[in-house]
This record gives sequence, structure tokens and C-alpha cells, in this order.
Amino acid sequence: MIGIKRRETWDQNLRPKLKQLPDLLPLFLRYFFWWIGTWMIRGVKPFIDLYMLQGKQIYGVPCGGIGAGTIGRGFKGQFCRFQMTPGLYTYDVCHADQFIVTVRDTKGSLLYQKVLSGVGDPGTLSAWDWSFDPAQGSYTGLFPRAWYTYRIPEQSLVLTCKQISPVIPHNYKDSCMPATVFVWTVENNDTKSKEVSITFTFKNGTGSKHDGNGKCSSETFFSAEKENSKIQGVALEHNIQGIDVTYGISSLQKANQVVTNMTQFDVKTGADLWTKLGGTGRLDVESSRYELKRGEVGSAVCCSSFVGAHENDEMVFSLVWHQPLIHFKGKQRQHTRRYVRFIDSKQDSNEDIKETTAAVRSLSTYCLNNYIAWDVAICKWQDTILKDTKLPSWFKSAIFNELYFIADGGSIWIDYTQESLPKLVDDTTNVRNDYGRFAYLEAHEYRMYNTYDVHFYASFALIHLWPKLQLSLQYDIADAVRYKDESTRIHLFDGCRSARKIANSVVHDIGDPSEDPFLRVNSYRIHDVSEWRDLNLKFVLQVYRDFKFTQDQKFLQDMLPVCDVLMKKSMKWDTDGDGLIENSGSADQTYDTWIMKGPSAYCGSLWLASLYSIVEMIKTVDMDPAVKKGDLELYQETLERGRKSFQEKLWTGDYYKFDTSEDQHGQSIMADQLCGYWFLAMCDEDVSQVFPKSNVLRALKTLYEKNVQSFCDGQLGAVNGMNPDGTIDYFTMQSEEVWTGVTYSLAATMIYNGMTDEGFKTAEGIYRTVYEKIGMGFETPEALYSTKKYRAIGYMRPLSIWSIMQAWKLRKKQDQS
Repeated sequence: MIGIKRRETWDQNLRPKLKQLPDLLPLFLRYFFWWIGTWMIRGVKPFIDLYMLQGKQIYGVPCGGIGAGTIGRGFKGQFCRFQMTPGLYTYDVCHADQFIVTVRDTKGSLLYQKVLSGVGDPGTLSAWDWSFDPAQGSYTGLFPRAWYTYRIPEQSLVLTCKQISPVIPHNYKDSCMPATVFVWTVENNDTKSKEVSITFTFKNGTGSKHDGNGKCSSETFFSAEKENSKIQGVALEHNIQGIDVTYGISSLQKANQVVTNMTQFDVKTGADLWTKLGGTGRLDVESSRYELKRGEVGSAVCCSSFVGAHENDEMVFSLVWHQPLIHFKGKQRQHTRRYVRFIDSKQDSNEDIKETTAAVRSLSTYCLNNYIAWDVAICKWQDTILKDTKLPSWFKSAIFNELYFIADGGSIWIDYTQESLPKLVDDTTNVRNDYGRFAYLEAHEYRMYNTYDVHFYASFALIHLWPKLQLSLQYDIADAVRYKDESTRIHLFDGCRSARKIANSVVHDIGDPSEDPFLRVNSYRIHDVSEWRDLNLKFVLQVYRDFKFTQDQKFLQDMLPVCDVLMKKSMKWDTDGDGLIENSGSADQTYDTWIMKGPSAYCGSLWLASLYSIVEMIKTVDMDPAVKKGDLELYQETLERGRKSFQEKLWTGDYYKFDTSEDQHGQSIMADQLCGYWFLAMCDEDVSQVFPKSNVLRALKTLYEKNVQSFCDGQLGAVNGMNPDGTIDYFTMQSEEVWTGVTYSLAATMIYNGMTDEGFKTAEGIYRTVYEKIGMGFETPEALYSTKKYRAIGYMRPLSIWSIMQAWKLRKKQDQS
């Protein structure tokens, strides 16, 4: 509901415990001085900023498809959180971007006129009436759609706005469109007819204080009439942080409706627009163009209709943005957005409009001609889950709404360019040529593209819904394996200097938007990632999973040699020959403050799962018989030794302990101890010979009892680390955190193993906390604390919730067999 009062206030003002400070203080000091040099002196935004964001708790379903920028929208009707610069956000509310309703009687007398917003008076646009009662509004969000309902009892009207963005599984054309359609339904419950006008206003920029610094222009556009309807709108051309962008707002004029527009209105008071609407219920009609060398310009489109007593009418608007060419802050290369290949930016020979206006018209026309098909496709997709009566209601919300990050996670979807890292395979047979290149951020605050140790969890969303994008991403990672960057740098945690990227290793990330992703990889510089134990293994596991899901033989043929190189390199981490790799006693995996020493449950399970996967891949691929035989013997023998060592060194009888170090925290019960097993289980693999079924079940019961039920009354998911005596493991900040994405993956493992109630109860704690207690839906953080703190707003890992959907399907399959 609009105007709901939240019961709890959480923040990101984290304070490490005293015993955690000795390990963290050197990092804080080095980071502080590096931050000064990077941001304060060089003016380059750090990949992790010193200033942590605080959740605004205002967000709803964002506008836009995948990889072409997004415009956030709040649940009170505001437009906010613009991501027009690749990987970078502005978090301002743009008050001039609104919907306005004007109601007149059949004689033309004004009955009602208000801004359709529940935010109250923002202190700007003083001529507008901001007094809509938020108690008369309601909001429902189910990504990629949302519904805003406005009740106007004094006029016996109910207005409903359905917001539709074209995020459609397995659709690689419409899903990349920078567009949203707003379908307004006007319900007149009065005994008298009324003229109702809905006006959509929009201005240049993003609502920031810099919007008026550059030139901007606006221009009307019209489409040819089709089936008694035509499109009329305004294109608004401007520049955002050095990148040209053109907004387009438009309306579909149906029979018995009138669409009018205004190319510019006063964005300070709004009096000219407000007075015109109040007097006539309409705006201008003629074609016009308006330009400013410096300043702000507001534009508007109005749709008017006479709605009979006890009748309904529908008005349709679109919002698009045309940003065909982008560059990152490094400016070494320009990239083309993928959607550009599907639109026509040519002007008709007899018209005098800009090419950008023609492109916006093409986008708007396409959207308004196809939004019904989008809606139908989204309904068909979502109904398979929504109509499953055995799934909890909260899960039906979470599974779709967590997917917002695919679009609003700084994602880019661009045409593949030959000018990149050295190629793994011939581009003529590469999936990237047909489907483009995709990347998304680790988090709004952790600005690194395709952070691979985290994407490992999130990748279930891509492989389920847009598998070609997952394969494309994998080709980029494979290319980066062989690449090396011998430039050296000092790492912030230990002060050591090392090469940025060594050959034959999986990258931590594909780059920072403040540099040049795909050219400058491994932007993460807290630790040296060259010897991270989990990165190589996570690549192997994803290759196997992706093949299992797609059955793409070409993909497997291309990737197996890379997997072989990585596995053989990883074998050097088995220093005692027991078949298990050892952790180094420093931060060498995704838990980058929670160090592991010797064999560990986390990396050990990933290692065994990777050995199993490469054995299965080698069996599948045609290759030299002698090589095949030798590799199979090597990996199978290592797997057998590793399986026995894993059992002997880490199994306690109730769980797999954190690691084999002699430190007290080595006995910790880690929520993610079955990570490797989870990944293979989601591939529908029976790996009981690797991970004994009885051990898995016993460990899951221990985790549910200790890490879930004994932590915050079972209401906050699974804490990362719990001591055997039932106390929280405070060894490091990460051990006391709940990682939202890890909780989802643990829940999936429980459900797959028949612990359905326990699994959904575990995951429910995340949903109830994030969406209901603290109102941080559509900015889900990475970590939650028992002390009402959170960390890392808008994070990638929670997309692992799609592994719960996979577990649910597999469980039903098992029950039916």
C-alpha cells in the first residue's frame, strides 16, 4: 500500500567488533589513502566507494528491458534511480516526471486536477496540486510489471496504471528494448459522463543538480495511422555525463480519444502546463521544436477521452530512451547497444525531424504495437508459477521481483566487437555474434562487471531464462582465461604488489565501468585473485551445468580445453597429494575476509564437484582416445582420493567443518558448506558416491537447527557461521552475516532433498525481512545482520533464488517417479 509505515529501521553504518579490527585496520588505512588518490585527486569513482549508500526504501519495479539502462520507479509513483551511464547511477527523484489527471464535466468545467503521486508536496513545481491522498492509492509489483491504483471517491473514479517492461524469457529481441508501456484504465462509476485527461510529463536529465548544465532540445513526432489509431509524442534530446541520450514519451490515440502534446513547459513552477490543462483538458496539437543551449526543458503528452457513466476507457503511453552508442569512463572504445539493430532511425524523405527523433518514434511505435503481446507472454510465463497452489505466496513474489537485478543491476547488452581480449574460438561460430555480449554489476556499490565468484550463484537466473546470454558470458570469461596483464599494482589488504592478471586463470571480474570493461579485467584490487581457489572451479561447474541445460555440443567442445587447463593448474593446490586442494590461510575465495586454511568444506566441495563435472564432460566429447583415457584416469583417481579425504578430514558426524586449521573457527558450521553439492544437485545429478546422501541430510538438518532456527528465532535466513555450541561465529564480519543469495541456495538444497518446509522457511526469512520489515525490495542487499544492519545495496547473488525454482521442479519430478 502507498504510505505504509515500516516497523523497523535498518542502516549500513557497520561497526566491526574489537577482535575483528586487527585484520581489518590495515585494509581500512590502505583503502582510505587509495580512495583519496583515486577519487579526490584523479576524479575516478572507486570500484567500491568509501561512502556507503543507505537504502531509500522507496523503490518499485524499474522501467526498461535488459542491458540498455533503466529508470527506477517508486511505489508512490515517482521516477527515480536513473541508470543512463553504464554501471553508474543517480539516486534522485525527478519531480517533473509525473502523471497528472484532469477531470472535466461535459460542459467543460474543471472538476478535479491533481498529480498522481503519493509523495506529497516536493517543494517544486509550485503550481501543481500535489495533495493526492496516499491512503487512496495502492501498489502491486511483480517484475517486470507493476500496478498503481488511484481511487478518487469524490469523482467516483478509479484509475489503474499497469506498467509493462519487455523482460521476457527466451526473447532476445524485445527483452533488450529500452522501453516501458503504461496502460491506464479509467473506470467511471458515476451516473454522469466525464472528460478525463491523463498527462505524462518528463524532463531532460535524471533529476540531479547537473541537469541544466548542457544543451537540450525537444521535438514532436507522429506515426502513420494504423487501424484507426496513431501515435503522437515528444522526443527530448540531451546529454548525460558525456553520452547522448534521447527520451521519448508518447501516447496511442485510439478512436474517440484526442492526443495532444507540449514540447516545453516551465519546470520551475509548471504553471503554463497546469493552467492549460485546467482550462481545456488538452495541450498543443501542432508540430513544434524547441532548443536550449543550456538549461532544462520539460515536455508532456496528454490523452483525453469522454468516459460514459459506468463505463471504462483505456489510455496507453510509452516511455523510451535512445542511447545507441555508449562508452565507459576509460573511453578507449565505443559500444553499440544491442536494441539498435532492431529499430529504424531513418527519416521519411518529406519530413524535417532529427535522426534521433526518428529513432525514438521507431522505438515508441514498436512498443505501442507490441505491448499486448508482451503482456500475454509475461502472463504465460508467470502463470506457471503463480498458479502452482503448493508454492508459498511470498515465494511467488520473491522469485520474480528478485529478477529486477537482471535489468537494473547496471546491466549492459551490447553488440559483440572483434576488438577485445584474444579470442578463444573462431567468431563465425560464436554465440556472441548472434546474441551479443552481456554484463552486469556485482552490486550498485561494488562496481565490477560479471564478478565471477558471485555470478556463480546468480547464474541460475540466466541459464533458466536467457541461456544464450549465459553462454555468451561464458565465452567472455573463457577468452579472459588465457589473457594476461603484467602491469602491477598494490593490493589493499596486505600491501603486496602483483600482476593484474596472470595467464590461465579465471578472472575475478570483467572490469570496472570507471575504466574499460572487456579490456581492463580484474578491477578488484583488495586481494590478489590469481590464486583464488574457487574461481577456476566455478568456471568448470558452470560449463558443465550450462551444457546440461542447453545440450550445446559446440559450447562444450569449445570450453572443455579451457576447463582442462584450469583443473590441471588447480591440482597444484593439493600440496599433500590427498586429492583435496588446500586453502592458503589468506583470503582466497568469495568469502574474502573469512580466511580458510588447509582443506575446507567450501572449496573442498567445489573441488570434488568440479572433478566429477570434468569427468562427465570428457566422457561426452569426441577426442583423441589416448588423451581421453589419460585424462579420465587422472581425474577419476583424484576424485576418489579427494572423496575419501573430504570425509576423513572434514566430516564431524553432524556437518562438514569449516576447515582443518587448528583455530577455533575451524569448527564453525558454515551455511555454504555444501556449495559444490548444491550446484550438481541443481543439474539433477545423483552424486551420492561423492557426497554420501546420509551426510548431506544430516548436515542440512544441522544447518537448519543451528544456522537458521537458532539465529534470530529462525526469522532471518541462515547465518554464515555458527559455532557448535550454538553461538554466532564472530571470527570476521562475514561469518556473522546472513548472505541473502547463500540462504536461497541453501534453501534450494533442502527442498531438493525433501526438506521442503524447512527450505521455504529458511528462504522466507529473507523475503519477510527485506520486503516487509525494512522495505528494501528492488535494492536487495548482499548481507543482513542480527543488529539491524545490512551491507551492499542492490546485489547480484540473490538471483540464486532461481535455483529454488529448479529444486522445486526436480523435487516434483522425483515425487512423481
